[in-house]
Amino acid sequence: MRIALHTRVRADRIEEYEAAHRGVPEELTAAIRAVGVDSWTIWRSGNELFHLLECEDYARLLGELEHLPVNVAWQARMADLLDVTHDYSEHGAGAGLPVVWQL
Repeated sequence: MRIALHTRVRADRIEEYEAAHRGVPEELTAAIRAVGVDSWTIWRSGNELFHLLECEDYARLLGELEHLPVNVAWQARMADLLDVTHDYSEHGAGAGLPVVWQL
């Protein structure tokens, strides 16, 4: 399944956000892959962030990562950099952007 998300980096923290993503912990990327994520791409326009995930089951991904210590630590780090964060709670599964059109 494909999931598109929108988050927002704080305008004064863009460089830190990008630097953080140059060093995503290998333990976190391994955990993300282990829960069925084939790819996850983030694009930035100004301080707006757009994510596209290819995964088996987005609700399962959230459930398995929500309390995983390496993800909890990463999300705490991101919370300092973001105005709009990725929601890993059970309600987050409905946070994907709706499809308007596709070819």
